Amino acid sequence: MAEEDAVELKFRLFDGTDIGPSKYDPSSTVGSLKEGILSRWPAGKEIAPRTINDLKLINAGRVLENNQTLAESIVPVVEIPGSVITMHVVVKPPSVDKSNEKHPSKDKNTNGCACTIL
Repeated sequence: MAEEDAVELKFRLFDGTDIGPSKYDPSSTVGSLKEGILSRWPAGKEIAPRTINDLKLINAGRVLENNQTLAESIVPVVEIPGSVITMHVVVKPPSVDKSNEKHPSKDKNTNGCACTIL
């Protein structure tokens, strides 16, 4: 990777902390960026992703797809030499296991009233 082609990125987490800045090759995929974020995720955070599918990267208001390259996903703007592009990181909330979730209408011990209309 040529130094002048490198894209300098930092990733802003939900609580305002940053990962980076670091330089990346424009041919890097968004999926590989997410893998790097997972490996550098700060310890002790309440919310932490488990896989790259738990993360969304947002650049200039657009959610980036895992198979896109960095060159495809960067919005062309006037670039200031030496500037850092900030991407926002959103963590998908953990999914609720619906098989363990109780449904009150199916619980046999509910105290409800039975109405009879004559």
